Amino acid sequence: MLTLASKLKRDDGLKGSRTSATASDSTRRVSVRDRLLVKDEGYYQGGKFQFETEVPDAYNMVPPKVKCLTRIWHPNITETGEICLSLLREHSIDGTGWAPTRTLKDVVWGLNSLFTDLLNFDDPLNIEAAEHHLRDKEDFRNKVEDYIKRYAR
Repeated sequence: MLTLASKLKRDDGLKGSRTSATASDSTRRVSVRDRLLVKDEGYYQGGKFQFETEVPDAYNMVPPKVKCLTRIWHPNITETGEICLSLLREHSIDGTGWAPTRTLKDVVWGLNSLFTDLLNFDDPLNIEAAEHHLRDKEDFRNKVEDYIKRYAR
């Protein structure tokens, strides 16, 4: 699996063709794009999902901003790429939110978990996808497979 963490190591401090630094309101951000490959388990097996991570100057005190750039049918990721993952929240009521001790590797592991053990249909961001799963699991699987064929190869 190619992960953001390995990409960061190869890019030697976030330098390279797939990274960029931009200035905005005196805040410099580093943006990294990479793919997460889902192996042979679950609804999303075989998919290649691209994520963009913006690392703000205040990192590690604040979490990075992560967006899924690949269109996906998922209860915890909207079709426009917003992600529901506790560790990406600066303040989380369940105690699993961002902490200065967390790293980008934790973010990669968290993203990977959204495709396996953290797949959450009970507290979704994409309510339509979660309701679709509750109504018809087989049709949900078919739609996920269609999205993978069209957007995640």
